[in-house]
Amino acid sequence: MALKIRLTKVGSVHQPLYRVVVAEARSRRDGDAVENLGTYTPKSKGSPIKLNMERVDYWLSKGALPTNTMHAMIKKARRSAAAQAEAAPAASA
Repeated sequence: MALKIRLTKVGSVHQPLYRVVVAEARSRRDGDAVENLGTYTPKSKGSPIKLNMERVDYWLSKGALPTNTMHAMIKKARRSAAAQAEAAPAASA
């Protein structure tokens, strides 16, 4: 069973909303998912990506492969989390 970390569309025509899911590689785009890992709202202001990074790391360790788009989003989410972690101690000091 080959697993992929990919996007599933759940929004309407002019309000795109995607779920980040772990699904079988052969299943349909909007088919059954093994687990929901987060959301991606491209039109939102602020941070459009909300991911449960612990679960993403878990599935990556189990051999799930992210799509090209999800690979870029995971990298971006890791960078923003690191930047927030650095900014938090500086703001409290």
